[in-house]
Amino acid sequence: MWDSSGCYNGPMVAIVDYGSGNLRSVQKAFERLGCPAVVTDDPQRVAEADRLVLPGVGAFGDAMRELTNRGLVAPLVAHIQADRPFLGICMGLQLLFETGREGGCHAGLGVLAGEVARFDLPPPLKVPHMGWNTVSWQGRGREWSGATAPAHYYFVHSYTARPRDADVVAGVCDYGGPFCAAVARGRLLATQFHPEKSQAAGMALLEGFLRATRHVERACTG
Repeated sequence: MWDSSGCYNGPMVAIVDYGSGNLRSVQKAFERLGCPAVVTDDPQRVAEADRLVLPGVGAFGDAMRELTNRGLVAPLVAHIQADRPFLGICMGLQLLFETGREGGCHAGLGVLAGEVARFDLPPPLKVPHMGWNTVSWQGRGREWSGATAPAHYYFVHSYTARPRDADVVAGVCDYGGPFCAAVARGRLLATQFHPEKSQAAGMALLEGFLRATRHVERACTG
């Protein structure tokens, strides 16, 4: 991805920082693929990014509050509505929906129809859903993931997305019943699991994200 003059011609990635933690591990995962990634909370840099990654852990309402306070909601939504490459991870998937019901009812980014609600599970299943589980890919998800069969990924979450549009569901997992493990629409992909913690399968998915959106790569202007 580097040319003979030392100019990087590959995809440039901006990782959105809203105080959610876990940012460096996502950055390092892209670096292992040879792709520089910058962590930023600057709305202008977010607005200008070729590709955006929205990771995150924590509470839905707190995350939306921080995105709002840092002026990041408008450039995030504009990027997605323009169908520019976007990857959401864990909370970054949940925030795409209209409503989150953690500790009340909170408005999300609203780019996908549906809500995020707590797992309702019978004993002995525990919440949070934590550890390795199998994702079956469907539709666009097969292209993004590079997986030709169900693959294992690492999850940590107590709430799950309930999309109103079944067509956006790109991956399904089972924990006391099927739930949405990934969504895809246009050049948007988001996963409930953590690809950066999911070893070879997770790295393959991140590489698939870069490959599927390679036509927005920067040209060398140095």
